[in-house]
Amino acid sequence: MTAMENTEPTDAAPPTLSDPALYFNRELSWLAFNRRVLSEAQATGWPLLERVKFLAIHSPNMDEFFMIRVAGLHDQLEAALIDTSPDGLSPREQLTRIGRSCASRARPPPRC
Repeated sequence: MTAMENTEPTDAAPPTLSDPALYFNRELSWLAFNRRVLSEAQATGWPLLERVKFLAIHSPNMDEFFMIRVAGLHDQLEAALIDTSPDGLSPREQLTRIGRSCASRARPPPRC
């Protein structure tokens, strides 16, 4: 029997799209991406110019992140908006998690 022939119906209900567990947080995902870009800049397997290019991507990304996205979350707090993101986090919860994520990276970077 092949996988195509095994078409027995399942009793599992399809997930509802309003379930926050189905979504990644946009801001935390952006930070994770930038952490990966920075790790590529620190990887000694890349030629020096390639590593500089990764840094050239990382720096403006982080500037934009704080000037636009974090500022937007602060604006939401000041306006007392209580809406949550699709993943179920409030603006305050997002800012708290962003702070934790950034604090964990605040140590001096290793030598390149």
